[in-house]
Amino acid sequence: MIKFFLLGLLSMQLGIAFAHAGEAEKYRPNIVIIIADDLGWNDVGYNGSEIATPNLDKLANEGVILNRFYAQPTCTPTRAALMTGKSPLRLGVTYAIGHANKKGLPLEERTLAQFFQEAGYQTALFGKWHLGHASRDYWPTSRGFDYFYGNLLGGIGYYTHVHSHRVDWQRNGETVREEGYTEHLLTDDLTRAIEERDPKKPMFLIASYNVPHLPNEAPEKSIKRYRKIDDPHRRVHAAMTHELDIAIGKVVKTLEKENMLENTLIWFMSDNGGLNPGSFPKPQIGMFLQLQDWYGAPLPLDGLEFFRSNILDGGSDNTPLRSGKGSVYDGGARVPALVYWKGSLEPNESNQMITAQDVLPTLLAAANIEVSDPAFDGLQQWSALSENAETPIADYFMQTGSGEAAYRYPWKLIAFSDGRRELYNVEDDPSETNDVSGAQPEMVANLIEALSEIPRGESVSILPTDQEFMRSFMQDPDIFGGEETLPSYTEIAH
Repeated sequence: MIKFFLLGLLSMQLGIAFAHAGEAEKYRPNIVIIIADDLGWNDVGYNGSEIATPNLDKLANEGVILNRFYAQPTCTPTRAALMTGKSPLRLGVTYAIGHANKKGLPLEERTLAQFFQEAGYQTALFGKWHLGHASRDYWPTSRGFDYFYGNLLGGIGYYTHVHSHRVDWQRNGETVREEGYTEHLLTDDLTRAIEERDPKKPMFLIASYNVPHLPNEAPEKSIKRYRKIDDPHRRVHAAMTHELDIAIGKVVKTLEKENMLENTLIWFMSDNGGLNPGSFPKPQIGMFLQLQDWYGAPLPLDGLEFFRSNILDGGSDNTPLRSGKGSVYDGGARVPALVYWKGSLEPNESNQMITAQDVLPTLLAAANIEVSDPAFDGLQQWSALSENAETPIADYFMQTGSGEAAYRYPWKLIAFSDGRRELYNVEDDPSETNDVSGAQPEMVANLIEALSEIPRGESVSILPTDQEFMRSFMQDPDIFGGEETLPSYTEIAH
């Protein structure tokens, strides 16, 4: 009798074990992607900044720091690569989408959110989208997100929630007019969503913060914290970055309170390098300094003020990288990034080149999601993160108004629009001070060939070389902030 009882007990235990094994097979982690906007390499504490980012530093110290993570030089191309796992050149998404642009991320592309939605995840986006606004077909809720709260365009007033005279603040397609600093509102809504989630389904969340993108606006308490910084632009930039860090701390604390932290993978990144005057040619800086001296700021013409603000008001620090946002140099695209998963990823620093177009296939691998015929340009780098393994690195391409860049790590070719060529070994020369194109003609030729062979989609962006557009833009540029004088973006979309 005892023998049969023990056999029965053993069978029951084995059954439970096999049931748990089956559950483990199906188990998928929660995913939280946190995106900063225009955050420079030296704007985070763990890279040596004077800006206090204790919450980010804790994630970095306990997670995997991505020392060589590459976005794109501007925001829309990075977000396109992140959402599709494809090169922005292939997608035709190579410049930021402005309010006059009627197109967006090509509708035939499956997005990161759609992959996770189809795998049974609850999906939500909080904050900036910037992949199409003129048609509702381009909006997040049409591209795989169950829920969207935030702004469609590239930048808004942090208190007015206005972009180019129209309110750009919505919840699931309905304009929301409310008081408050946008980053506070986003964090409150995000933590609410975590608390009110369906516990039977995993979550896929993107917290796409606007800070520290222009305009330079932050709560006075945070600005006073950095009163010892002499440069007023850097001072407010520091305050905005500090607000980002506070927000991240609240998100992590909520995950911990809900007993979700050990089941949640957090990927933090900036969408491009930081904005500062060093990103622009000295003659441009000098011209706008002169105009500012004559007329003050803002300048009397909206188009001139747009360029003055972007050239002179940025307060980021990309040291030791060269240049910044909008540049083909590494200051424009190599950005702070990390991956954190408590109990599943050992603290480490990865020197593997990982890019925005690698995020989608990497997260699918981390979540054990198989997809049929995934035509990605990026490669899954999960084993590089979880096992510190050496993995293949895909060629990586960027385009700006001044030229293009091709990476075949550690080599990087810059092909300027005026015909100049520069070649750098970005591992040995991260500041890009030693052009070795003359000594490496074969590598130059190989990378020029790679640039010529990459498929290029029809542009969805209005190119800066379009003279008619530029004339129109000078009269009606993208304005971040200001008063609402026109119908909201939800009212004019079709």
